[in-house]
Amino acid sequence: MALFTFKLPDIGEGIAQAEIVGWHVKVGDRVEEDQPIADMMTDKATVEMESPVAGTVVRLAGEEGDQVSIGSMLVEIEVEGEDVAAPPPSVEAIEAEVPGEAVIEEPTSIRPAIEPGAGAEPVERPSRTEGEAASPAAEPKASTSLSPNGSGHEASSPILASPAVRARAKDLGIDLAQVKSAGDHIRHADLDAYLLYGQGQGYRAAGKSARRPDEQVKVIGMRRRIAENMAASKRHIPHFTYVEEIDVTALEALREQLNASRGDKPKLTMLPLLIVAICKTLPDFPMLNARYDDEAGVVTRHGSVHLGLATQTDAGLMVPVIRDAQDRNVWQLAGEIRRLADAARSGKAKSEELSGSTLTLTSLGPLGGIATTPVINRPEVAIIGPNRVIERPVFRGKEIVAAKLMNLSISCDHRVVDGWDAASYVQAVRKLLENPAFLFVD
Repeated sequence: MALFTFKLPDIGEGIAQAEIVGWHVKVGDRVEEDQPIADMMTDKATVEMESPVAGTVVRLAGEEGDQVSIGSMLVEIEVEGEDVAAPPPSVEAIEAEVPGEAVIEEPTSIRPAIEPGAGAEPVERPSRTEGEAASPAAEPKASTSLSPNGSGHEASSPILASPAVRARAKDLGIDLAQVKSAGDHIRHADLDAYLLYGQGQGYRAAGKSARRPDEQVKVIGMRRRIAENMAASKRHIPHFTYVEEIDVTALEALREQLNASRGDKPKLTMLPLLIVAICKTLPDFPMLNARYDDEAGVVTRHGSVHLGLATQTDAGLMVPVIRDAQDRNVWQLAGEIRRLADAARSGKAKSEELSGSTLTLTSLGPLGGIATTPVINRPEVAIIGPNRVIERPVFRGKEIVAAKLMNLSISCDHRVVDGWDAASYVQAVRKLLENPAFLFVD
């Protein structure tokens, strides 16, 4: 009996180690050639390892979750025979396995299935008996073999694979000479690893040419503060989100009319008009314009609307605040939105301009998407997010007309705000936005 050490093969470009995610065998088990023995996971995929020999498992590299380096022992298998190296297959055996398909090298260049140990004698090819007729199919041929896709290549050893593996490689257009094998011949698992790691023609990853080294970015400063605030919000607040579709056709027409005669006033976007609707409806829904001190068990319902504006900056997400938004008209709101956004992005916003909000508005502008599930700016209890305006056909009576539609999302703290309240509030906002004349009357 002899020991065969199955080393973890190089299963992908740049992979230094793989994690054991599952064993199919245990010490003492009898394994057959090509039998699955372990599932190994890299940073890209999970690959099934197959035993290249038959024998009895005597040692495993570790337990599930352990890391194994490429080229290190994965499994030791006790195999029959005196020598560590197993004799290579004869030319006749190879041709019997793949009749008339592969071109075979001189057998002296065939690599053994098991690496010979120190002092092992080279294995001689069995010679033909005298008088044995050599059929044309059994004669060694030139050292150039044809790949499954018909291209020639120089090879120093024959390509050993079962007919099923060869047929699959041919269907996939894979040159078997380019496939690395863990044992003496190519198996389906080797093809899987080849495809997973993008080595084949037509299977190369689209972004491979743009590959760059990994980098570690320390989470510090503003990014750390954002991470801590968002984690605290999701950890403490039971969120729920409600989304409603709003027809803003008339509102968009009004906005265009106002911009056409604005003079030196700032250009109006959708946000100032939405803020007016938010402020006009909040008095009937005081539970939304509130802050919840969960440690003290106290909810403060605010009389004034200090509206936070979620603003993306180079340093991360910041929330400057429009103080007393309910007292400003659309032009004043448009000017304050621009001023605060510029201050936040340039790093000139004052600390008092970045705190004290009672309700937050978050907008991604043209990237607004179909719907959002915004995270509440703790200790507030609600956050509102308008989405992208899309023109779509709608029914008006019996006619189909083009309408500009926008979804409005609201996330609320379910400890303080009930679903009915949130839905009722959004419907009140919707009524104003779909009938914009009411935005400017008491």
